[in-house]
Amino acid sequence: MSGLLKKQLTFLLYGFVFWLPLILVIYIGILLFGNAEKVGRMILGVAVPEKYLYTGLGFVLCILIVYFSGILLKQTKVGKILSKIPVIGIFFGQGEIMTVGRLSHMQACLFLYSSTCISFGWILADEKVQISGENATFPLLCVYFPSVPALVTGSVFAVRKDAVMKLDNSSSEVINLLLYAFRSPVALKYLPWEDESPEEFKERSKMFGLK
Repeated sequence: MSGLLKKQLTFLLYGFVFWLPLILVIYIGILLFGNAEKVGRMILGVAVPEKYLYTGLGFVLCILIVYFSGILLKQTKVGKILSKIPVIGIFFGQGEIMTVGRLSHMQACLFLYSSTCISFGWILADEKVQISGENATFPLLCVYFPSVPALVTGSVFAVRKDAVMKLDNSSSEVINLLLYAFRSPVALKYLPWEDESPEEFKERSKMFGLK
C-alpha cells in the first residue's frame, strides 16, 4: 500500500513541476499583453494625434519594443553589463539554461563534496590543467550540482577526476532519487574511467563507500 501511495505522490509532484512554471508564464503573458494596447497608446500619444491612434497600434508597438529589447540584450554588450548587477543580474544571464531534458542526456555521477560527504551530480565537461604550458596529471571535471527539488537550479564545481565516480544508472533514476527518493534505483552502479585499471578502480572506490 505504501508503494502505491509513493507512486501517486510522485505523479502529483511531477504534475506540479509541469504546471507551476507553465501557469506562471501564462499569467505573466496575460498581465503584460492584456495591458499592451493601453500602454502602447499612451506611449504613441506623446507624438501621435489621437485621431491617428487606430486600434491595435498600441499592441503592435509593445510587441516591437519587446522584440528589439531581446535583440539589444542578446546581440550587444548590454545584456552582459546588466548581468553584473547584484540580484537582478541573474535575470540577464546569457549562459545556456539547464533543463531536465538536458540533464537526462548527461552523465550522472557521485563526487566528493567533502571528505565525508558524497553528493550526486552530472558531468558537464572534462577540463585539462596546465602548469607552465604543460599538461598536469590531475585533470578537473566540471560537475553540475543540482538544488533539490528545483533540479534546474544549482552550482558548477571543478572537481578532481579521481574524486568523481561515474554511475551506470540512468539520469532518470538519479532524478527520481533526488526527488526525496520517491522512486529509488535497486542499487547505485559504479563505473571505472576508461583508462583506469581494475586495481586502481577498486582502490578509488574505497572513497565512495566500497571496501
